[in-house]
Amino acid sequence: MTDTLFNNNNKWIYPLVEDKYKNIWFSSGKEGVYEKETAVAFFVAENQYNIVSTPFKVIKDFTIESIYPDINAVTWFGTFDGLIRFDAKKQTQDTCKLNIFFTQIIAGKDTLPISYKPDLTEIEYKNHNMLFKFITPYYDANNNVQYQYFLKGFDKNWSEWTHSNFKEYTNLHEGKYVFHVRAKNIYGITSKEITFTFKILPPIYRTWFAYFFYVILSISFILSIYFWRVEAFAQEKHKLSKLLNERTRELAEQKERAEELIKNILPEDTVKELRDKGTASKRKYKLVSVLFTDVQGFTHIAENMLPDMLIDELNIVFNKFDEICDTYNLEKIKTIGDAYMCAGGLPTPNRTNSIDITLAALKMQEFIKTNKNQFKYQWAIRVGIHTGPVVAGVVGSKKFTYDIWGDTVNIAARMESSGVANEINVSGDTYNRIKDYFICEYRGKLPVKYKGEIDMYFVKSIKTELAKPDNPLEPNEHFNLKLQFLIYEDLEEIVLSTLEKALPKNYHYHNVKHTIDVIVQVEMIGLGEKVPREEMLLLKTAALFHDYGFIFDYNNHEEVSAKHAREILQKFRYSQKQIDIVCRLILSTKFPPNPQDKLEMILCDADLDYLGRSDFIPVSHNLYKELHEQGKIRSIDEWNKLQYEFIRKHQYYTETAKKMRNNSKPSQLEELDKLI
Repeated sequence: MTDTLFNNNNKWIYPLVEDKYKNIWFSSGKEGVYEKETAVAFFVAENQYNIVSTPFKVIKDFTIESIYPDINAVTWFGTFDGLIRFDAKKQTQDTCKLNIFFTQIIAGKDTLPISYKPDLTEIEYKNHNMLFKFITPYYDANNNVQYQYFLKGFDKNWSEWTHSNFKEYTNLHEGKYVFHVRAKNIYGITSKEITFTFKILPPIYRTWFAYFFYVILSISFILSIYFWRVEAFAQEKHKLSKLLNERTRELAEQKERAEELIKNILPEDTVKELRDKGTASKRKYKLVSVLFTDVQGFTHIAENMLPDMLIDELNIVFNKFDEICDTYNLEKIKTIGDAYMCAGGLPTPNRTNSIDITLAALKMQEFIKTNKNQFKYQWAIRVGIHTGPVVAGVVGSKKFTYDIWGDTVNIAARMESSGVANEINVSGDTYNRIKDYFICEYRGKLPVKYKGEIDMYFVKSIKTELAKPDNPLEPNEHFNLKLQFLIYEDLEEIVLSTLEKALPKNYHYHNVKHTIDVIVQVEMIGLGEKVPREEMLLLKTAALFHDYGFIFDYNNHEEVSAKHAREILQKFRYSQKQIDIVCRLILSTKFPPNPQDKLEMILCDADLDYLGRSDFIPVSHNLYKELHEQGKIRSIDEWNKLQYEFIRKHQYYTETAKKMRNNSKPSQLEELDKLI
């Protein structure tokens, strides 16, 4: 059989195995060592014999010692060095899948749990020596399997193939790493990679907390050096600073004394102009009241009194006159010997200066008459007053003097020189401005150069109905109220001028004209409602200020108006009670209005006066333009609908306003209905 099958090629058969299918498995070859052409054959039953030979992949020399066919048509050939697996169905020698597994991962001295997921394992820096052990469960001999590995983050390329089944890395720096490893058998089949992802944490001295600590430590060190150096200079600097502060305080005190002295000599506005510009411009005033006083028989007094005593007594008199001037907002101009000169209506013009200066003159005369026991000699003074235009300004370059010039000054001096001791002599121009407040006695005419004859009057006292019952020289509430209406005219002129200059030009409705309209309507409705005079004054004042806040804030103008009114009215002799009422009235106009008393009702009716006027449509259109530009209303159609509903529901609060305006409501609604 051997000769027949193998043609006497001196091949031998060993071993020989029959499987359960009656196939005979054997190997043959030259004695001793198998060669590449060595075949494996099997015998097929059912009376048909076939020899199928398949050469093995011979990687190295080996000798088959045993054969084992299993139930899966796979035959195993045993050698001294390992196994050869042969799949009869596929006619292939090696069909097993090659797998690789970690057997152990050690970080420092700690064994880590093995995970094949991409989860990150964090490792303390003290364990930065890593040992990876791995294995490939394969039927061939271990030394027939090779491994290749790559540590991402450390290695640049894969390692060479090696039979070693472990890899150690030492002294790894902090950072993220991924260890890759794969296997290859002697037949060139390569397994899939397995990986292990881990992160070496930085040592505590290289953490962000440590770096933060280093920064703080460095800053502290630098600051320590800095403060040490600062402290080194502190003592010397303290000495210099103390000396400088003393000198600065002395200079500040000297400056303050100098400024106070200048303010006592010059008006405050003039002082400010000199400080800002270095010069003070001259101004012309249309209406100023000038007062001169002179001591009767001063020459005789001076001859019979010691100089020191004379100056002391003059000082007492003039100091009191200065206090009186401050009380009545008068400006002291100068003293010349026994003459004292002051003026009202400058540097801030006003309509009340002739009344103010007459009240001051009465107080001066009263002081001289009621304080005779203070003086060794019985003083008696003449007072002269005239009202008219003057020019005022500062003269001198080293010694400044505030002075006034003009015929008004000359005539006032003539009034004084033509007067009588213990009397107040005023010109006809002054009389015409004060006659409603004071009892005056006509005393004749005085010829004045270039002016002809001027009427003269003695002022005796305040009118009885305007004076306090116990003191005819002290004004009562009626006097002050009457005077306040004059003050209001000054206030109105200033506020309207401010509104004209400061209100934006795109305020088509809330402009100066609207404020004037509200003032007029307040007076008309107030008269119809028989409002007392003081309440009428407060109503007009509130109407004057009710839109003042539009200069600063469009949305909350009522609060701003009240704030500015409170600040300004204090300067115009309004009492705190009057100021509180004015501010309350202003706030009552806030939309939607909800007046609580008659004064609030009058102001609210006056503020919405345009609703009942014949020119309602153009005025309403101006209000629409303003609101549209402020982003409060979108279209004219929307505005007309709002106006229609507002007028339809609106009712005036006072009977006077209802009589004046309600008759126009139907026609206005009809006009609006056409526009909708």
